[in-house]
Amino acid sequence: MTAAAKPRRTRIQQQKREHILKAALEVFSVNGFRGSTIDQIAEAAGMSKPNILYYFRSKEEMHVTLIQRLMERWLAPLREIDDVGDPMTELRGYIRRKLEMARDFPRESRLFANEVLQGAPRIAEMLEGELRALVEEKAAVVSGWMRAGRLARADPWHLIFSIWATTQHYADFDVQVRAVLGPDRYGDGRFEDAARFLEQLYLDGLRPRG
Repeated sequence: MTAAAKPRRTRIQQQKREHILKAALEVFSVNGFRGSTIDQIAEAAGMSKPNILYYFRSKEEMHVTLIQRLMERWLAPLREIDDVGDPMTELRGYIRRKLEMARDFPRESRLFANEVLQGAPRIAEMLEGELRALVEEKAAVVSGWMRAGRLARADPWHLIFSIWATTQHYADFDVQVRAVLGPDRYGDGRFEDAARFLEQLYLDGLRPRG
């Protein structure tokens, strides 16, 4: 093994890391990076602080690991938009996949929102690099559909931004959504209601005129 090679983790070590990351996600999603401490993460994990630091050198390492995983997961639905597909079908699928993520990964969404609200100091390079390149690629796909008359003309970048905003609202502001909908409507059916509304909003708005 070379000096630069990293030793492989055992199954137990990997399980411990995953357990710590799960606790860190809970703490970060509630308190943000600045408001979180190693002690809080250790308490949430039911482990000692030295044990936490054996697996992760700092809370920043845990935070960056979580953000990197989140970005991989968050960008997957956008990558799936297919330029040879039907525009309405592709956009409907994207809206649905984003709402499913809001339903299934609300803590990850709040973790990302907290990081961005702080100026994204730990992920700026990722936003300006991988994310920007992917959005430009998919904006070009949407622009092509518009030039071909398959969608109404609109700004493709702001279309993508608005889909992010409307779908992630159901994760980041879940408490508000449930409070306003009330007990008769705040079950899991709220995501299907949201999907139908957003499909109507975007797909009707983007349907070619005439």
